[in-house]
Amino acid sequence: MHTGRISLSRWIGVMVAVAAALTLGPVAAGTSHAGAAPAPHTALTGVRGNFWLFTPSGAVEPYGVPSYGSPTGPLNRPLVSAVSDHALTGYWLVASDGGVFAYGSAGYHGSTGNLVLNQPIVGLAQTPDDRGYWLVASDGGVFSFGDASFYGSTGSLVLNQPIVAMTATADGRGYWLVASDGGVFAFGDAGFYGSTGNLTLRQPIVGLARTDNGHGYWMVARDGGVFAFGNAGFYGSAVGSAWEPVRKVVPASGDAGYWIVQQNGTAQAFGSATGQTLAPETLLFEPLTPGDQAVLFAFQQLGKPYIWGGNGPVGYDCSGLALASWVHGVGVSFARVADDQYHTAGAQITFDQLEAGDLVFWGTNSADWTTVYHTAIYVGGGRIVEATGDQVQLNTLDQWSMSQVMPYARRP
Repeated sequence: MHTGRISLSRWIGVMVAVAAALTLGPVAAGTSHAGAAPAPHTALTGVRGNFWLFTPSGAVEPYGVPSYGSPTGPLNRPLVSAVSDHALTGYWLVASDGGVFAYGSAGYHGSTGNLVLNQPIVGLAQTPDDRGYWLVASDGGVFSFGDASFYGSTGSLVLNQPIVAMTATADGRGYWLVASDGGVFAFGDAGFYGSTGNLTLRQPIVGLARTDNGHGYWMVARDGGVFAFGNAGFYGSAVGSAWEPVRKVVPASGDAGYWIVQQNGTAQAFGSATGQTLAPETLLFEPLTPGDQAVLFAFQQLGKPYIWGGNGPVGYDCSGLALASWVHGVGVSFARVADDQYHTAGAQITFDQLEAGDLVFWGTNSADWTTVYHTAIYVGGGRIVEATGDQVQLNTLDQWSMSQVMPYARRP
């Protein structure tokens, strides 16, 4: 076991542009008028991948992937982690009391749901054959199930900061635990290659990913800062360009790059990842901002009918859903109809600044706010929630031509 107190090999504190953006002339909020020349869109930064988005209450919102199920009824404790199996045809959900929910091809092998824990569970890591898994608590206590073997823990130590994540080695004969200060603890055949435990971080560490051969690893902080150790190379960071909290760093094939993935599904590619496809990811969406709260309310309306002039709760039209999500989810009110919302609702923002909960609009004349005819709620990863057709539904921002998307979004 190593307690992770040597200097890091490289600190990544550089903001890297992921998508090219056009330079915009600034336009003051609410000053678009008929006949005015609109500013062009800035590029939507990031990679649009497919993913499962889970909420702490147990809801699942699948984006480009099938849903394999989710807990029914209220949970005893909120979800803290979601992990897909290697076949990407199932997933495990784990709650803070160690209750495990298995769906699809992911098998159930046990839980700590009937135990009294010293500290809450914070993560799950599966074995290479998916026939077992480990649960880890915030004090570093490790619980093994199925064919997962126990190799050690920090449960008997007094940690400087709590454990936040766990990653298994390629052969499943060891694992790493990482604390929020970047302290790394290696067990079994997991090698120790460095940590940030002796540094003062801007934001806490949230995840660790190993290289293919396990001779190095990356750690990622909540703001998208990346730390590389051993044979893990540094290819850039998302500091300053990750608008939602970062959840994980995902290595690209060949370890010559990686994706930094935010909790709303927005992924930024670095190194060789820019030429590869990101596999579907499991993400836990925690309501940390007002926009997150608005999105969670919108999720709860999915499947309700489209009703012209509908303000809920039975059904909605597009602007009625946008307004209700911010009123009931956050307590913020604004104009009722779509064109007035585009003209006056909160702050005007460019597309490279989109965050969860922001409103996007469509109009027949991009220079005239009075031609706006539709609005939707941005979620992340190029996805939106909108009332259109016959019901409230999840869609992609570019499902129709982007030619009628208005030049700016709004943040109430």
